[in-house]
Amino acid sequence: MQFLDIREADFQAKFDAIVERGEESGREVEEVVLGIIADVRKRGDEALLDYTKRFDRLECEAASGLEVTAAEFDKAFAELDQQDLAALKLAVERVGRFHEKQKQQTWISTEEPDIMLGQKVTPLAKVGIYVPGGKACYPSSVIMNAVPAKVAGVGEIIMVVPAPGGELNAHVMVAAKLSGVDRVFKIGGAQAVAALAYGTATVPRVDKITGPGNIYVATAKKLVFGQVGIDMIAGPSEILVINDGTGNPTHIAADLLSQAEHDELASSVLITTDRSFGEKVAAEVERQLKELSREKIARKSWESFGVIIAAGNLEEAIAFSNRIAPEHLELAVENPFEILPLITNAGAIFMGHYTPEAAGDYLAGPNHTLPTGGTARFFSPLSVDDFVKKSSIVHFTKGGIQRLGRDIVRIAELEGLEAHGKSVSVRLD
Repeated sequence: MQFLDIREADFQAKFDAIVERGEESGREVEEVVLGIIADVRKRGDEALLDYTKRFDRLECEAASGLEVTAAEFDKAFAELDQQDLAALKLAVERVGRFHEKQKQQTWISTEEPDIMLGQKVTPLAKVGIYVPGGKACYPSSVIMNAVPAKVAGVGEIIMVVPAPGGELNAHVMVAAKLSGVDRVFKIGGAQAVAALAYGTATVPRVDKITGPGNIYVATAKKLVFGQVGIDMIAGPSEILVINDGTGNPTHIAADLLSQAEHDELASSVLITTDRSFGEKVAAEVERQLKELSREKIARKSWESFGVIIAAGNLEEAIAFSNRIAPEHLELAVENPFEILPLITNAGAIFMGHYTPEAAGDYLAGPNHTLPTGGTARFFSPLSVDDFVKKSSIVHFTKGGIQRLGRDIVRIAELEGLEAHGKSVSVRLD
C-alpha cells in the first residue's frame, strides 16, 4: 500500500502504475482466442465438447449434455437454504423494480400536420449472458445481467457458465431461474463466447453478449463485436472513496477491502483531506486483512494497487476523482449531496457513511455491471437500454415533401449526390 500526497511532483507518475494495471490482451492471447473462435465456427458442438473436456474436466457424450436440465434446476432449489432463497428473491425483486423505471416506450410526434416522426423501441430477440465460474460464485452477476434483459422484453435469454468437473453452483442456478433465464449451458471461456456469437447445432446464436469474464472471455467479446453486440470490455474492479475526515475508519477500511478481495488486480483508493484519518484507515485495513478468508488475494491487491492519498481540500479530491472516472465512487463525507453535482465521471455513486458499495453489488436496485478503467467517462452501467434497439420512424405526406423537398434537394446537391436529390425532386410539382 502506498501513501501519496496529491501535491507531490511525482504523484501522477506513481498513480499511473495503478491506473495501467489491467491485463493486456497481447498478441499471444488474441492468437489463442482467434484459434478457438475459428474452431468453434468450423466444428461447432464437437469443438465445444473438446474444449469443455480440456478446460473444465467435463466430459459429455453429446452436446445436449452441456445444457442444464430441469432435474438439475430442481436439485439446486432443493439444496438451497431458505434464507438464501429469500435473499435472492429480494434481490431479483428490487433490481427488477429499479430497471422497470428505465423502460422507454415507442413514441410518435405529430407536431407538424404534414409530417409524422417517431422512434420505435424493440427488445432484442436473443441475448447471451456470461457468468464467471472461477474464483467465486456470482449469483449477483446472473441477476444483474438477466433481470434488465427480462424487463426489456428480450425474447430468449441464454446463459453460459463454466462447470468445472461438472459441478454446478446451486445459488447461480437458482438465481438464473428466478431472473427469467430460459436456457443454461455448462460452457465457459472464449469457446462459450464464440458459440453465442455464431451459434452451433445446440447453442443458439444471440444478438448480444453481456457479462464479465477473464482475459480470454474479454478478448473473445472484443473479437466477435460487430458479429454481435456486447455490453463493454470489463477490466479489474476498483473503488475510490472520497473522505473529509469524518466517519468511521473501520467502515472505510471494510469498503476498501470489499474490492480488494475480488482479485489480485483490483484497486482500492482512499483520498482524504485528513492525513491522520487516512493513517487510521490503513491500520484498520491491516487488522481486517487478517480476518478474511480471501486474505491472500486481498493482501496482494492492497499491497500492489491500494493507495491512500492526502488532498488539500475536497475540490482537489473531486477533481482527481473526475479525472480517473472510477467504477465505484463512495462519497464518505459529512454532506454528500452538497458535492454530488460536482461529480461528472463515475460508474456508480454511493452517498454518505452508511452506503457501502456492497449494497449496490447485491440488492439496492441499480446495476452492478459498471464501466471500469476510466471508461465511466463515456460508458454507463448496464441497463434496460442495452437490451433494446431503437428505429427511427419518418412519414411525409405529399404536402410535407412539397414543403421541405427543395431544401432536401439543395443539401443533396451541396454533397454532390445527384440521385439523392432526384429521389426527392421527382416527387415535387
